[in-house]
Amino acid sequence: MIKEIEVKSVLNKTKKRDAWFLDDYTFNPYQSCSYNCLYCYIRGSKYGTNLATSLSVKTNAIELLEKQLKKRAAKGEYGFIVLSSVTDPYINIEKEYMLTRKALEVILKYRFPVHMITKSTLIERDFDILQEINQQAILPEDLRQKLPDGTLITFSFSTVDDEIGSIFEPGAPKPSLRIETLQRTLQAGFHAGVSLMPLLPFITDTTAHLEKLFRAFQKCEAKYVMPATLTVFGNGKSDSKTLILNAIRNHYPELEARYLKYFSNSHQLPEYYRNAFYTKMKELSKTYNLKDRII
Repeated sequence: MIKEIEVKSVLNKTKKRDAWFLDDYTFNPYQSCSYNCLYCYIRGSKYGTNLATSLSVKTNAIELLEKQLKKRAAKGEYGFIVLSSVTDPYINIEKEYMLTRKALEVILKYRFPVHMITKSTLIERDFDILQEINQQAILPEDLRQKLPDGTLITFSFSTVDDEIGSIFEPGAPKPSLRIETLQRTLQAGFHAGVSLMPLLPFITDTTAHLEKLFRAFQKCEAKYVMPATLTVFGNGKSDSKTLILNAIRNHYPELEARYLKYFSNSHQLPEYYRNAFYTKMKELSKTYNLKDRII
């Protein structure tokens, strides 16, 4: 059963703008997520193995957002608002509650720029408001010469293979549908690209799979592709490390020893692996003429 909760604040000011996602603020109208990605960094015992069972709707989110943005706008404290940082803004219940759409209407009213990060095809529903934000948003002064667009749209991928996606992102829209939506988003004129996070060792970071990924994004004419390695946390039954290792054991038993070697006593891959990974990503970005950052 979906919980309805009230919160004290919904607009969070970041301490430092992230170089990848350009977040000055974050806004999350929902708590937890129905997409159930095994690698999700919010996983933990308080959410349960199935994130969809702990979904909560912040019923006063729009009222609070209105108050908080009004104050920020009055002070001229404009900056990119990321939707969303700990859940997807277009999880399944958005069709019913429409908090993301209502939030975008408030954001447009106060002329803040937005960065939408999603795995969903539902974002097309809101192209009308996002186009208006794109034209009317007031960008932070230090970004005005670097980025003329007031709307950024980033689609999250760990693979473009639907079968692999069904294992590691069981509740999310199929990667093939995401590719089609990315293409339509770019055709609509938005500054859009890809968060290629995380790539799965020996599964989606192989040379063959990487070539498949970058060819697909190049064909769409994505503006950028931001890749990152897998990071997993926790040893509880609901934590990402446990769930990833279980998935490897069940679906890729030949890789279990390698994953245990890397992750038994660490939450991240070895430094030499990460260095080689980012060298390879730089090469692919150059080969396919795809930027590895938004700016």
